[in-house]
Amino acid sequence: MKHFLAAIVSIALLSGTLVRADEGMWTFDNPPLKQWKERYNFEPSKAWLDNVRLASPKIGGGSGAFVSPNGLLATNHHVAASVITKLSTKERDLMKTGFYAKTRDEELKAPDADVTVLLAYEDVTTRIHNAAKTGADDADMAAKRKAEIAAVEKACSPGPAVKCEVVSLYSGGEYWLYKSKLYTDVRLVMAPEEQAAFFGGDYDNFTFPRFDLDFAFLRVYENGQPAKTPHYLKWSETGAVDEEFVVVSGYPGSTARLLTLSQLSYQRDIGNPLQKKVWETLRASLEVYSKLGEEQFRQASPGLRSYANSLKRLGGQQDGLVNPRQFARKEAEEKDIRDKLAQRPELEKQYAPAWTNIAKAYEAMPAMSKRL
Repeated sequence: MKHFLAAIVSIALLSGTLVRADEGMWTFDNPPLKQWKERYNFEPSKAWLDNVRLASPKIGGGSGAFVSPNGLLATNHHVAASVITKLSTKERDLMKTGFYAKTRDEELKAPDADVTVLLAYEDVTTRIHNAAKTGADDADMAAKRKAEIAAVEKACSPGPAVKCEVVSLYSGGEYWLYKSKLYTDVRLVMAPEEQAAFFGGDYDNFTFPRFDLDFAFLRVYENGQPAKTPHYLKWSETGAVDEEFVVVSGYPGSTARLLTLSQLSYQRDIGNPLQKKVWETLRASLEVYSKLGEEQFRQASPGLRSYANSLKRLGGQQDGLVNPRQFARKEAEEKDIRDKLAQRPELEKQYAPAWTNIAKAYEAMPAMSKRL
């Protein structure tokens, strides 16, 4: 299954030091226009939404923002870390020293880096689902689904500068064809030293407020020249104020908030503990390698940071799942939606079996996980 790549709009209200995600996450094909109008008297035009989307490039697996008409983009230092690491050598460790290009000629071209901008999207759910339905069994259905996805992507791509990808949303509930502009000439413009960008280290990671310089600037090029990027975000000298309505655009990680109780129970009892063992084993191997010398430590550092980040995130999720009060809230939420569904027999008949089917599928998961 493809990674979660959908461009997202999330909305928040700023109040003092508290940032509250008031509207959740929304894909660009389905912005909550009615809620915006009713709650905030905000009616963005299609042109406004298009500008935000086109000004929100994807760098690797992270988010960025074009901030000039000449290809300059801002992102997090930890998002640009792969670029910075690839440009570093034993003699010139840019993660340690930082980097600043005084002129465009000094900007450093990153190997194997790409940036994409979502140009268009098309709902291909029916096509993918219909293809899968012709399968004789689960394995055949999966093969036919995969083949249809490949066919959709192949038919889409008109040239090397465009990337076409079918993404799965809501655990396969929807499939969308994303057509993106592809930049393969990506250059480092500025990045602070890692000691400033990751100040506080893993101890401060996932804590708020946090005090570090977690940013970097890159630039995309076309035909050897800075790319023309007419859609970009302009700098505000004042910034946001208390109670101001804010739209945040980007490519966040996936969420487990929509999982059923049977799925969450599996994650709590088996999935998360197993994943923790895998990551801890890999991290331990890197730690051994990192102690072989200064250059080995430099090479291992990105992986060590990544595993530390993943393990801390996983630990936070697990803390919530094993908390009786937190899990009781999820139980109440699922009961509430199922009770409401029961009041609509036509909808209950269509959707209620999903909980049973998911639970049945997850009953087979523990035996499968033991083989790992």
